[in-house]
Amino acid sequence: MLSLACFVGLCLLVSFAEAAVTVPVVHGWYLSLTMPPGTPPNWLFGPVWTLLYISIGVSAWCIWRRRLIGHRAALRLWGWQLLVNAAWSPAFFGLHSPTLALAVILPTLVLIGLTIRRFWRLDWVAGALMLPYAAWMCYATYLNCGFVWLNPV
Repeated sequence: MLSLACFVGLCLLVSFAEAAVTVPVVHGWYLSLTMPPGTPPNWLFGPVWTLLYISIGVSAWCIWRRRLIGHRAALRLWGWQLLVNAAWSPAFFGLHSPTLALAVILPTLVLIGLTIRRFWRLDWVAGALMLPYAAWMCYATYLNCGFVWLNPV
């Protein structure tokens, strides 16, 4: 169970780091942007991301505990998608750059897709646990594109 706590804890650590960059700007610069249609209220992001990060951590733990052939490569891919995902908030909120954030989110989507494919082959539950994250990131990509389109530099 310690390993489960470590995987989930790592994901939540990423979440806290992103929040540290995001929260100070959410009530200033972010509100000055033209929002794309379907932008959710700000209060929704925290709970959604918390649940997603828990699911992402549990997913990796499922792969780690089974230790099937290929699990290390799958976990490396998982680590890369988490790392690239962590760069999105500093790009969007920290640098006030929806365009740079779009350049971060697109490879994140690819890495998430590759991770799901690898996880699914090893443990379908682990792959399935990543699907809500993939869906949310597709939605986030739509929003990011909308911010770029509606707020030209």
